[in-house]
Formats: sequence, C-alpha cells, structure tokens
Amino acid sequence: MILIFPFIEISQKNCVEIVHGLPGMERTYSIDPVQTAILWRGENAKMLHVMDVDGVQEGRVIHEEVIRKMLNAVDIPIQISGGLRTYDEIKRVLEMGVSRVFVGTAAVQQPGLMEQLVKEFGSRKIAVNILIEDGKVVIIGGNVKTDLTPLQLTEKMVKIGISRFMYGERKNGQYSEVLPYDRLKEIAIKTGVRITLRGGISNYRDLLRLQELEKFGVDSVIIGKPLYENRFPCQALWRLNEMQLTDLGPTRRI
Repeated sequence: MILIFPFIEISQKNCVEIVHGLPGMERTYSIDPVQTAILWRGENAKMLHVMDVDGVQEGRVIHEEVIRKMLNAVDIPIQISGGLRTYDEIKRVLEMGVSRVFVGTAAVQQPGLMEQLVKEFGSRKIAVNILIEDGKVVIIGGNVKTDLTPLQLTEKMVKIGISRFMYGERKNGQYSEVLPYDRLKEIAIKTGVRITLRGGISNYRDLLRLQELEKFGVDSVIIGKPLYENRFPCQALWRLNEMQLTDLGPTRRI
C-alpha cells in the first residue's frame, strides 16, 4: 500500500498551507506547524515531510527551533528537506532526531559529500531530492537548471549508495499536479531504487493509479495542497468529527 506523508511547509515560522474546514469551522485549524503536525498525526499519518521554505533560498535550515518542537510533539518519524547543503548542517539536523533528510543541490554539486554522508549515517538516513523542470534536474531552489536528466542523476547516486529518492516535477515554477506515471516507472525499473513522489497527485483516482507502481519501488507520496483542501473522501468524516472538538491532538477521536 502506498504511504501518504502530509507535507508541512514552514515559512516565517508558520505553515504555508492551512487545512480547510467545513462551513462554520474556518477558525478551527492553526497555522502553527507544531499544531498541524499534531493534527496529521491524529489523522493517522505514519510519517510527516517538512520543508524549510526559507532555508531553501538561504542554503541552511532556518526554522530549527520549530522543527525541534515538532519532533517533540509527535510520535511518528519526520523527514525534512530544504537548505541541506553542508555536512555540518545535515549532521546537526540528524542529531536533532529527524528520521531522514533529502538533499538536492549538494547531490549534484558535491557527490563526494553524498558518499561521505552515506558512509557515516547510512542510506536509510540520507536520500536525494530530484526536482525536474523541462526534463532536466533543477537545483538551488529550482533557480538553476542542470544538464542532468532524472535517470542520469539517479544512476550516479545509486553508485555511491543512495537507495531512496524523492521525485517531483515543476512547470513554470509550480509543482505539477499531473502524475508522472511513465517517468516514475522508468526510473524505478532501470535503477531498482525506492521512490517517494512529491506532488503529482490531485485526487483519489491518482492515488489508485500510483498504487500500480508500488511493485516497481514507488512506495510513498508526499501530498500538500490537495490534502489541505480535503480532496479525498475520508477527509469529510475527519472534518465532521473535528467540528465537535476543541482538542485536535492524537487522542481526539470521538
């Protein structure tokens, strides 16, 4: 079964996206990343994906304090991306208790660093974020296009021990909500890696189609906006339940 990881993007210490409620409950949901993490945990998320949006441009983790609070607030793993480009930065984040880091820019620019990280922390902790625009890998927050195809980068990283990749596509600077089915299948079959899709899912039908790729190694997906906008059938029940509660923590089920 494909695992779904809610996507929490942090900017200026707040969530970029906020959960949409049903009519009459517009003020139920917090913009606080910690409270949002608790909410998704209460709705049975198995893992959370957190991105430090401000850190992407700065090239370092900006919201370390917020991430620490999230780690302390929930009992499920948290993986992160955004601004992880140096050994010291990645080591510090892992020592905080983060379960896995996704590295993008450094994977292209510093393959030697990636090899060092895998040797020291293991392939379960170190993964690569592949972001594609017009068929090519883009880095530094999507601002710089390389000559690498996603398959070329994946094959290069596999040789140094990377076994987990996050794959996402952008068009005109925005993440695509179109499922890149064929490209995911090609990369998974030719390299034998595990792939977490970011974006590319807009509704329940997309999830069912993505499920077909699990046997090839596409085993999880990070979902942001569609999840916050309640596009999946089960979410209507969650929202109705939450209308009656003041505590949206992990034990809040009626």
